[in-house]
Amino acid sequence: MKTRKKKINIFDDLMDGIQEAIKFRQGKPTGLRVTAVAPPPDLKPSEIKKLRVSLKASQPEFALYVGASVGAVRSWEQGLRKPQRATMRLLSVVKQNPAVLLQAAK
Repeated sequence: MKTRKKKINIFDDLMDGIQEAIKFRQGKPTGLRVTAVAPPPDLKPSEIKKLRVSLKASQPEFALYVGASVGAVRSWEQGLRKPQRATMRLLSVVKQNPAVLLQAAK
């Protein structure tokens, strides 16, 4: 038995997508599913250090917990650098529930 291939018109699909994007941009209702994700909150250097101390972790231990270098942790605590977004998200979760990090490290 011969199977039929469905004919796909890429140009029409692209044009439909562009029209949907234009409607969305104009605030008109569309069939698009939109998910808004807020950026992680910035933690101050003192908050990062306070978090590390609350876990009773040295800088090398804390670095292992969050997957960073000791130098990165040191520079975060001194305010020389900021953690990357993914690390900042992890730190904000750990700030709310410090046990999560310790459980994950086991």
